[in-house]
Amino acid sequence: MVFLIALIPFTVLAQQKTKKKKHTTKKSTTVVQPLQGVSSNHASVSTEAEEIGGNKVVTVTSAFKPSLKNAAKINFTAATAYPDTAKIPLKYQIPSQSLFFSYNPVSIKPVELAIDTALHWENDQYIKVGYGNFATSFLETGLAFGDGKKAIINLRGNYTNSKGNLPDQEFTKAGIEGLGVFNSTNHEITSRLYYNNSLQYRYPAATLIPVISKEDLQQQFNLVGFELGLQNKLPTDFGTTYHPQIKLNSFFDSRNGSELNFIAKAPINEALGKIFAFDLKLTADITSLHTAAVNTINNNLFYIDPSVQFKTPNFSLNVGIQPSWDNDNFSMLPNITAESKITDEHFILQAGWIGYFQKNSYQSLAAYNPYIMQPTALLNSKIMEQYAGFKGSLGKHLTYNARLSFLKINDQPLFVSDTGKVVASTAKSFLVLYEPQLQALQIHGEIGYTVQEKLSFIAAMTFTQYTNQSEYAKPWGLLPLQLTGTVRYSLTKNIQLKSDIFFWDGTQTRNASLQTQKLDPALDLNAGLEFKVIKRLNFWIQFNNIINDKYQRWDQYQVLGFNVLGGVVYSFR
Repeated sequence: MVFLIALIPFTVLAQQKTKKKKHTTKKSTTVVQPLQGVSSNHASVSTEAEEIGGNKVVTVTSAFKPSLKNAAKINFTAATAYPDTAKIPLKYQIPSQSLFFSYNPVSIKPVELAIDTALHWENDQYIKVGYGNFATSFLETGLAFGDGKKAIINLRGNYTNSKGNLPDQEFTKAGIEGLGVFNSTNHEITSRLYYNNSLQYRYPAATLIPVISKEDLQQQFNLVGFELGLQNKLPTDFGTTYHPQIKLNSFFDSRNGSELNFIAKAPINEALGKIFAFDLKLTADITSLHTAAVNTINNNLFYIDPSVQFKTPNFSLNVGIQPSWDNDNFSMLPNITAESKITDEHFILQAGWIGYFQKNSYQSLAAYNPYIMQPTALLNSKIMEQYAGFKGSLGKHLTYNARLSFLKINDQPLFVSDTGKVVASTAKSFLVLYEPQLQALQIHGEIGYTVQEKLSFIAAMTFTQYTNQSEYAKPWGLLPLQLTGTVRYSLTKNIQLKSDIFFWDGTQTRNASLQTQKLDPALDLNAGLEFKVIKRLNFWIQFNNIINDKYQRWDQYQVLGFNVLGGVVYSFR
C-alpha cells in the first residue's frame, strides 16, 4: 500500500510528458548528396521535422570533410627520339655575284673598314717590260709596302718611247709616283708625291725649215708636286665629316717657262637629322706663270659652295649657291640638282641647274694639246649647265646613263695653228684663243655590261653641237663627237683578253690662209692578250691602231700606224 502511494507522483509526471509529445514528433534520417569533384565519404545528414500549428518544417544539417580527387601523374622517360630517315628538300637563294660600276660619282661618306683578321695582307711587287716596232720600248713597275692596317705605301713607275717614220716623229713619256695611306683610330691621312715628263717634237716644222736643230723643235714638259689630305672615318658626335686637302705642283718646259700652282680645299658635311644635311666647300686655286714673253701672269680662283641636301629612299635634292671670285670678277653660280627613283632604283630621273669654273693653266692646256706655244694670257672658263636625263639598270648586269645638257660657256680656249712669222722656236705651234661666249647642246650616254669579274664592257658617247659664237667662226680644236669602248674578258683563269676602240669626228681647224677646214674622222682599234707561262711569269702582247688609220688629232700631226708590242710581266710575290 505504502509502495503504491509512493508511485503516484511519478505517474502524474509521466502523463504530463505524454501530452507534450503529442504536439512534437522527431524523425531522424540519413541523406547523402554528392558534390562534383568532392568526395562524400564520412558525410552525414540529419533531418528534423517539427509540426508547428499543423505546418511541417524540415531542417537539413550536413557535416562532411571535402577533399580533391587524386590527379593522374605524367611520367617522362629519358629516352632519345627515333631517327627520322625522311630527307627534307632545302632550297638556297644565292645572291648574284655580279659587279656593277657607277659612271656618275655620288657623295660618299668615309667609314672605317672592319678588316677581317683572317685575311693576311700581302705586298705585291711586279715589273712589266716590252718592245715593239717603231723602236717602241715599254717599262712599268709597281711596289707595295705596309701592313695593310696602319700604313699602305705604293710606288709606281712607267716609261715608254717611240720613233716614227717621219723626221723627228718621236715621243717619250715617263713618270714615277708614291702613294701613301696612314690610318689612326678615327682618321686617315692620304699623300701623293709624283713626277711626270713628256717629250715630243714639232715634226712638221722640219719640212718647213730645212736647216733647224732638233733642240728648237723640242716640246718638253715636266711636272713635280705633292698632295696631302686628312679625313675622319666616322662622323663626330655632332654628325660632322671633313676632308681638307692641299696640292702644290710646279710645271715647267724646256723654254724657260715655269708655272706654280697651289690648291686648298676644305669640304665639310653636317648631318641635320636623317634626311637633311648641310654641305660647305671652300676652295682656293692660285696660279702664277712666268715666261720670257710675259714676265708674270697671275690666275687666281676662289669660291664657296654651301648647299642643303634632302635625301629620302626615293628622292634626293641638293640646293645651293656658289659665290665665286675669278681674279677680279665676282659671279654667283647656281647649284641645284635632283634625282627621283622609279621602279625600285631600276630607273632614276635626274635634272639640274649648275654653274662651275674650268681652271685653265699652262699645265692643263699643254695636257690637252702638247704642241701649244707658251700662253700670253690665262682665262678661266665659266660654264652654266642645265641638264635632264635618266640612269639605272636592266636586270643584274646592264647599267645605263643618259643626259641632255644645254651649255653656256664664257672664255672657252680654242686652238689654231700659228700663222705669224715663221721662226724655229714657234714653227707649227698652236696659239690659244679664248672665245668670249658660245653655246652648246650636248648629248652624253653610257652603257655597261658586267658578269662578275669574267666580262666587262663599257661604252660612252658624247655629241656636242656648238652654236652662237660671238667672236670666232668655229670652235677650233674641240671635238664634236667622241665614241669610246672597252672590253675585258677572262677566257680562262690564266688567259685575259682586252680591246679598246676610239672614234671621233674631225675637228675644225684654221689653215695658213686663215680659212677654216675640217679634219677627217679618226678610228683607232686596239686589242691585247695576257696569259700565264709559269707561276710568277706572264706573257703579254698588244696591238695598237689595228686598221692602220694614220689620222690627225691636230692639224699636220700624223699619228703612228699599226703598232705591235709584246713582253713579259714578272711578279716578285
